[in-house]
Amino acid sequence: MSSEITYIRDLVLPLLETEQPPIVQLGHPALRQPALPFDGQLNSSELGAFIELMRRVMHAAPGVGLAAPQLGIPLQIAVLEDRFEDPDMTDIRERHPLEFFTAINPAYQPAAPETVEFYEGCLSFNGYQGVVPRYRSVSLQYTDAGGAPVRRNFEGWQARIVQHETDHLQGTVYVDKVLTRSLCSNAEYLRRWASPSIDEARLGLGF
Repeated sequence: MSSEITYIRDLVLPLLETEQPPIVQLGHPALRQPALPFDGQLNSSELGAFIELMRRVMHAAPGVGLAAPQLGIPLQIAVLEDRFEDPDMTDIRERHPLEFFTAINPAYQPAAPETVEFYEGCLSFNGYQGVVPRYRSVSLQYTDAGGAPVRRNFEGWQARIVQHETDHLQGTVYVDKVLTRSLCSNAEYLRRWASPSIDEARLGLGF
């Protein structure tokens, strides 16, 4: 067994014995290093159990995505799901429900040059929100949980989730791309800026 496989298994297998492992926070080195491509470091049973654990942690947080480095595991695996429904968000942020899927070794490219700016947060920078420019539409290549290659296009909020989680696998956190004057605590965000549009926040915070 190679040293890389041993290293990954030594990290993952103890996690599989826990019900709710913690999400690592900004400052943890796993969030700042490109993750290893998944290449069979876990067998199919272990991979399935790890994906299910990630899904459980994502739901409990709650969040709409989770990347393996957020559990301290340097593998290119992410889970994504958005069950949120709100007519105002649908109209302005193009936020539509996203069915659960697993993206292994994902990579995205812009499907068009248009970008949009909205607030987003991160489970690994708990307690804060910030406005991030993202491509409005992207094309994502990945391998699914069954090992099949997939290419899918995403638009609106779904594209934002895809970019956020895929960035994690390259050691990038949203604060690297945030408009810094927009950063605010969750409490201030909910108190002042939690409208579907960022227009009021842009005026009030000067970004």
